[in-house]
Amino acid sequence: MIGLCVKYENANYGSKLQALATIRMTESLGHECRVIHYGKAGLWFKIKSLPKIFNSSFRQDKIENWSRNRINKKHPQWASSLKLRSEIFKSYDKKYFDKYEVYGASYKDIQNIAKKFDAVVSCSDQLWSPSGYGTNFYNLMFVPDNVRKVSFASSFGVDKIPGYQKKGTAKYINRIEYVSCRENRGAEIVKELTNRDVPVLMDPVFGFDKEQWEKLVPVEKVYDEPYIFCYFLGANSKHREAVKKFAEKKNLKIVFLKFLDQYVECDEKFGDITPFDVDPNKFLNIIRGAEYVITDSFHGCAFSIISQKQFVILNRYSATSGASKNSRIDTVCGNLGLERRRVNADSDIASIIDEQIAWLVVNEKLDVYRNRMWNYLKEALDMS
Repeated sequence: MIGLCVKYENANYGSKLQALATIRMTESLGHECRVIHYGKAGLWFKIKSLPKIFNSSFRQDKIENWSRNRINKKHPQWASSLKLRSEIFKSYDKKYFDKYEVYGASYKDIQNIAKKFDAVVSCSDQLWSPSGYGTNFYNLMFVPDNVRKVSFASSFGVDKIPGYQKKGTAKYINRIEYVSCRENRGAEIVKELTNRDVPVLMDPVFGFDKEQWEKLVPVEKVYDEPYIFCYFLGANSKHREAVKKFAEKKNLKIVFLKFLDQYVECDEKFGDITPFDVDPNKFLNIIRGAEYVITDSFHGCAFSIISQKQFVILNRYSATSGASKNSRIDTVCGNLGLERRRVNADSDIASIIDEQIAWLVVNEKLDVYRNRMWNYLKEALDMS
């Protein structure tokens, strides 16, 4: 039996589909699995975590959480729509994830739970982000020494580890028998801190190709008319203006999901079709049906590649931001030869997005990474 530490509690499409992919990959290798859930931390944990307030990534996450929470208070007109979205995600969890969950209310509980598994795998987006330092959960510090520990395409999500976290980060990495990262910079960080050479693997959603995803999530047509799918998690108003200009040039409507990570004032009137009843499966089908995808999201980028769409990706964070999580996108686009898909608000999006992508070449590269992922996970979970 395999224990999984994956994060999908937030109403985030990428997190849900990534967790689904991780479960299906584990099962495809012939293993039963359960997802370990950890309850609220106690006072001592919170005291230990106080240094996080000096971390820019942590502060950025808190700002976004605050922005989400204030929507209902300051903008009650959106309350019913946001409630609908929340209920849609809860229904999805009930259908796809609830049967896998094992719950530990305290740290001692999850330590005891971990003893029951042959191996515990940590795999989710940005689980090793400095903003989460101190939890001793996703870094597998709660797992006993005699239970195998595996990091499957672990993500720091940042370019550097704060100085006060380096020693502790090296400590937990050295406890993990199988370590892999999902960004090139992440592997470099591991090398710098532990002198270990570790493989760079793709996000688990890349574990399945286009046809395999169509079996996992059946294709359904969402909209009859042609459209641009705009999937933004950031708040850059210039990005919206660039999309408007592109849509006018192409005479296409914009499908847009409002207020996902935060309230953005200019999004009140942005987009022609702005649904809230979108679960992760529908989200994937909106990408599949789009003429174009414009996004600032890693998983928006990932599923555009998997679905072989004409797409461009804008930076959600500035290159100099201490909270930047651009490195994941840098790695994917760089390793697959898709650097031209990276644009900014001043770019000629119309000409770039219409450039034909050499999908045969991209898919050949993806096959190499996909095989590497499966071989790594197969070896890591082999208990014979």
